[in-house]
Amino acid sequence: MKPYTLLAAAAVAMITVAGALPAAAEVSELKVARQYGISYLPIMIMEDQKLIEKAAAAAGVPNLKVTWAQFAGGNVMNDALLSDSLDFAAGGVGPFVTLWAKTRGNYNVKAAAALNSMPLYLNSNNPKVKTIKDFTDNDKIALPAVKVSIQAVTLQMAAEQAFGPGQQNKLDHLTVSMSHPDAQIALMSGSSEITGHFTSPPFQFNELKKPGIHRVLNSYDVLGGPATFNVVWTSSKFHDNNPKVYAAFVKALDEAEAMVNNDRHAAAETYLRMTKDKSSVDDIVKMLEDPTMKFTTTPNNTMKYVDFMYKVGSIKAKPASWKEMFFPNIQSLPGS
Repeated sequence: MKPYTLLAAAAVAMITVAGALPAAAEVSELKVARQYGISYLPIMIMEDQKLIEKAAAAAGVPNLKVTWAQFAGGNVMNDALLSDSLDFAAGGVGPFVTLWAKTRGNYNVKAAAALNSMPLYLNSNNPKVKTIKDFTDNDKIALPAVKVSIQAVTLQMAAEQAFGPGQQNKLDHLTVSMSHPDAQIALMSGSSEITGHFTSPPFQFNELKKPGIHRVLNSYDVLGGPATFNVVWTSSKFHDNNPKVYAAFVKALDEAEAMVNNDRHAAAETYLRMTKDKSSVDDIVKMLEDPTMKFTTTPNNTMKYVDFMYKVGSIKAKPASWKEMFFPNIQSLPGS
């Protein structure tokens, strides 16, 4: 047999064997993480109702094991994602944008969807602090992660607006990383060095119930309107290698968002059961009915954070459109 005939026969044999091999198996265990607060209610419902497992089974991935974790800040979740010890991270726009820019050309991390649009409050127990210009070196501002959390980025944006161009880091030395539950306790105790807490629901509302604590800043004022607070992100490797599990996650998220919007009372009960929060159902329902809080997978004003972070050098790459940061399943929505 001639050499080229042998090569052709070998190629045909290889193609035949490859065609007979089963498709690469998808993950049998999915690892998902969230942070603290009512903004992660859809993720909690997904866990409580086993929505991912159900959607995966319907898609031909039976017996999917889903493990859940909770982190204090997005920076820690990003480290876990890059070490392959986490598949989906749910957190603020700031940490996500940071990782998107950092992983272009390798992990290519992108968002699967937004979780919500919500205002974030900077509260203080210091009566002398009326605006952020009133903070002094005697004050400490707690937030989930210095420099990278969405609260930290929003504070930098507010500092630039208050103190002028180039002054975005004016208050950074006052910030300390602390989980929202711990920061709430510290602020409300009045006996801690923490005199400010840049927080999120429900903590911001809980704090304002205590006499002597007042709101200094609203993120919507800084952004010029409603904006996405949280998104869910993963690597392109996971997205591409696990299409059925990825689609199951998205389907489960859509179902959970609908549950929150269609039955706030049941959603509030789930939140209290999952978090052991001592608030009443009526208190949580009232928060969920706040017109400034919206559970939606559509990204809103994410590019305002991107533009700022790129301008001040926090990220070295900038997308031409918000769609570059999100996987195709969300790109048809009217995002920004």
